[in-house]
Amino acid sequence: MVSYDELHDPNAEYTMRELSSETMGVTGERGGGRDVEITDVQTTMVDGNFPWTLVRIYTDADVVGTGEAYWGAGVPELIERMKPFVIGENPLDIDRLYEHLVQKMSGEGSVEGVTVTAISGIEIALHDLAGKILGVPAYQLLGGKYRDQVRVYCDCHTADEADPQACADEAERVVEELGYDALKFDLDVPSGLEKDRANRHLRPGEIRHKAEIVEAVTERVKDRADVAFDCHWTFSGGSAKRLAAELEEYDVWWLEDPVPPENLEVQEEVTKSTITPITVGENRYRVTEERRLIENQAVDIIAPDLPKVGGMRETRKIADVANQYYIPVAMHNVSSPVATMASAHVGAAIPNSLAVEYHSYELGWWEDLVEEDVIEDGYIEIPEKPGLGVTLDMDAVEEHMVDGETLFDEA
Repeated sequence: MVSYDELHDPNAEYTMRELSSETMGVTGERGGGRDVEITDVQTTMVDGNFPWTLVRIYTDADVVGTGEAYWGAGVPELIERMKPFVIGENPLDIDRLYEHLVQKMSGEGSVEGVTVTAISGIEIALHDLAGKILGVPAYQLLGGKYRDQVRVYCDCHTADEADPQACADEAERVVEELGYDALKFDLDVPSGLEKDRANRHLRPGEIRHKAEIVEAVTERVKDRADVAFDCHWTFSGGSAKRLAAELEEYDVWWLEDPVPPENLEVQEEVTKSTITPITVGENRYRVTEERRLIENQAVDIIAPDLPKVGGMRETRKIADVANQYYIPVAMHNVSSPVATMASAHVGAAIPNSLAVEYHSYELGWWEDLVEEDVIEDGYIEIPEKPGLGVTLDMDAVEEHMVDGETLFDEA
C-alpha cells in the first residue's frame, strides 16, 4: 500500500508562502489549556446513500475533533497526504492551517476539486476540536448566532419520479407525515419524449412534462411547503430559459442548476432571463469561485456544499459576499449527520441563511450514526454542547463502513 503521507512533492516541500507554525514563528505560550498539539489524523468511509468520509483529528490533550469531507474517490488518500502538514500544529489556528494546507497542496489541485474537499473535512474537524478545547459550540467560533434553529428542506424521491401525481403524493406524505415545510424534487427525469440525451436540448413536450410535475406538486402542497426543483446541470442555455419561463406561473421556490456549471456567462444569461428564482453553487469551490456567481448576479440563491466548498469558515465567507448582494444561502448537503450539523452551525451564524438540505430521508439508519437527535419536524436545533454537538456512535459507524475500510480510533 502506498504511504501517501511520505509522497514526494517538491511544491509541498518548497514554497515561499510556508505557513507552518515553525516558519511563521507562532511559538508563544497561550495558557488556559490552549497549548494543544495535533498528534494524528484518521479517516473512515461509511457506506450511506453516499460514501461519506468521516475525519478525526487527535491531540496530545486527549481531545478529539470529528469532521466530514464530501464523498468521492481519493479523498481519504488526500487527507492522509496532508497529515504531516498538521501534525504538531495547534488546532485552534483554524484559518492559518486552512491556508497552510491550500498552499502546501497547490501542486495537487487546491484551487478546486477533491483536494479542496479533503481540506474541508479537516477544517470541519478543527472546528469541532477547537470548540471542545474552548468549551463553546462551533457557531460561536463563527461570530455567534442569528437563530436557535435552522430550517431543513427534504430532497424527495418516488418509485416513479417521472409521474407528476406520484411526486405530488410523496410531497403530501413528506409534509403531513414527516413534518417538513420545505421540499425539493428532481426535474431531470425522463419524459419518454427524449430523442438525444447528449445534446442538452429540451423538446416542447419535455418542457410540458416538467411543468406538469411542478404544477402537480405545488398545487398539492400549496402554502404548506416551499418546493424547489433540481435539474442537475443538464440542459442547454436556450432550453433552460424556456423551462424557467414555463415555470413562472407556479410557486417555485427555486430552480436549481439548470445548465452546466463551467460557463458563467450562460448561467448569468439564464438567471437574468426569468423571474423563476435560480439557485447554483454546489459545483463551485471556495469563495473565489462562488464570488463570481454572486458578483455577476448569476444566481438568485447561492447553494454551496459546506464539506465540499472549503469548510465552515469558507462557507461563512461566501455567505458574507452573498449578503452584500442581498442573496440568501441554501446549503446543498448530501452528508451524514456530522457535516449536516456543521452546515447547521454556519446557518445559525449567518444572517442570510435560507435552509440546509437533507438528502437521506429514505435511509432508515442515517441518524443512528450519532447519539443525538438531529432533525425534528423539519428543523435542526443548534446544540449548545462544545464543538459540533454530535457524538459518533462507533458501533453504527463500524456496522455501516465501506467494505475493506478500517475503523478509526475511539475518542
